[in-house]
Amino acid sequence: MTRFNGCIDLHHGKVKQIVGGSLVDHSPEQLTTNFVSEEQPSYYSKLYKDNQVTRCHVIKLGPNNDEAAKEALETWPGGLQVGGGITIDNAEYWLSLGASKVIVTSWLFPEGKFSLDRLVQLCERVGKDRLVVDVSCRRKEDRWIVAMNKWQTMTDMETIESLDLLAQYCSEFLIHAADVEGLCNGIDQDLVACLGEWTTIPTTYAGGGRSLEDLKLVDQLSNGKVDLTFGSALDIFGGNGVTFEECVAWNKTHI
Repeated sequence: MTRFNGCIDLHHGKVKQIVGGSLVDHSPEQLTTNFVSEEQPSYYSKLYKDNQVTRCHVIKLGPNNDEAAKEALETWPGGLQVGGGITIDNAEYWLSLGASKVIVTSWLFPEGKFSLDRLVQLCERVGKDRLVVDVSCRRKEDRWIVAMNKWQTMTDMETIESLDLLAQYCSEFLIHAADVEGLCNGIDQDLVACLGEWTTIPTTYAGGGRSLEDLKLVDQLSNGKVDLTFGSALDIFGGNGVTFEECVAWNKTHI
C-alpha cells in the first residue's frame, strides 16, 4: 500500500521548500522559495520519529548543509536517509553518523554519463541494503530523463528503462519529478503509473503533491507500489493543502 514518507530539504542550513526547477547555480536570483522554516532540522526529525513516519529522507541542496544534516541525524539515529553530494568517499561517513541509508545521484554520472562501475563500487562499499539511488528526472516528450546537479543537468539515462538495472545494486529509489516539484499543481500521473509498472523495490515519489487525494491517486495509479512525500503543500512546511495529521492517519490505516 502507498504510504506517506517524510522529507527534510536543506538549503544553506535551513529547512526550506523550493521550486525544483528554479535551483540554478549560475542564476541564483531565479531561486523560488516557497517556505523557510523557523524550526531546526531536529524538530522535523523528532516529529517523524514520534509519529513513526519511516523511510524519511534528508536532502542537502548545495553547500553549507552538513551541520544541519548532522543535527537531524542526531535526533533520530538510524531513522533518516541522507542525500546530496554523496560519493564513495563520504558515504560511509554519513552512515557512521546515523544515516539509515545514503542517497546517491550526481556521483554516478561523471560528465553527465552513467557509470555502472561507480554504482557497483558504491554498492560493494556500503552494501545494497544501505543504498538508495535517486533517479529524479525531467520530462522530455514522452520520456523522463535523469537530472543531476540539483536537477540542473540532464544525463544520458532514461529513468523508467533503467530501473531494472539499478535495482540490482540498491534497495530503494527516490524520484523527484523536477518539473512539478514545489508547484503544488498535482503529481505527474503518467510518471507514477510507469513507476508502478516498472519498479521492483520500494520507491518514493516527490513532486506536485497537493492534497490527501494525491495519496489515494498514487495508491491507485501504482497499485500501491509507490510511496509519496509532500513538500510545499504540507502544513508543517507552511502549506494549506494537506495536514501532517492527515498523513499520519493515512499511514496508520495503510499498512
